[in-house]
Amino acid sequence: MSEIQGIFAAAITPLREDYSPDLEAIPEYLDFLAGRGCHGALLLGTTGEGPSFSTNQRIEIFNSGIRVREKWPEFKLLAGTSTPSLDETVKLTKAAFDLGMDGTVVLPPYYFRSSGDIGLLDWFNHVMFKSVPESGNFLVYHIPAVSGVGISINLLENLLESNPNKFSGLKDSSGDPEFSQRLGDRFRDEIIVLTGSDRLFSHALNQHAAGCITALANLISPDLRSLWEDFRLNNSTELTQNQINQVREICEQFQPFPPLIKLLIYQFFDFPLWPVCPPLENISKDTADRISTMLNLT
Repeated sequence: MSEIQGIFAAAITPLREDYSPDLEAIPEYLDFLAGRGCHGALLLGTTGEGPSFSTNQRIEIFNSGIRVREKWPEFKLLAGTSTPSLDETVKLTKAAFDLGMDGTVVLPPYYFRSSGDIGLLDWFNHVMFKSVPESGNFLVYHIPAVSGVGISINLLENLLESNPNKFSGLKDSSGDPEFSQRLGDRFRDEIIVLTGSDRLFSHALNQHAAGCITALANLISPDLRSLWEDFRLNNSTELTQNQINQVREICEQFQPFPPLIKLLIYQFFDFPLWPVCPPLENISKDTADRISTMLNLT
């Protein structure tokens, strides 16, 4: 469990003009992230447009991403394997571990949104029983504003009790500092918590979080890594956190993040301008020019 810590980028997914994954570009992009201080990456999360791809495409993307280890053998890879289908989630999760992923990050089933903790516990337990090896890292993805399904402290306790060698923790993208504190108060270091909020990074670390998985790690991973290192050395993180917050405040004006991140890595880091998969929309030239005047990324 201790190996899943630090700075993880919620990686974008390079696409071709026909919206198929650019499999050759994926390890090259992950190489860029590793070289800028990321400890690892989440493939096919929200920023990676995970639900937009078929099961076969997602497995191809995982297989392509593994190639980054030819240069960066310690680079950690997490796989987004979420679908509303129990069977498809099992297949994707098993495939991710079979390919050598270090863990999976899994949303609750996001169609039947009124499901309670008993049904969610049964669903997650079934996925883990069918697809996760002993000592595998299975993380739940808590992003209620998008999924419409919240993850309770009680559910996490029950998952830990029923799957102590498979359930590892969660990605907390609630953006709720009170929930972050409750996680720290209840679990401390019993589970892995990776915050999805750049703005709450320092706060989450103080609540025993193991690190972060964020969209902005595609852009400002050196700043996030600097904050992480300062925290571990008991140095002040306030200045760096303020700098991160400034970038976040600008970027939040141009959500959703997938087209924004793809535009900015094109503008500032000389990658191709990869499209996003519909129904997401690419950013217009006028908006792109406006963003460029507001940000200075290096």
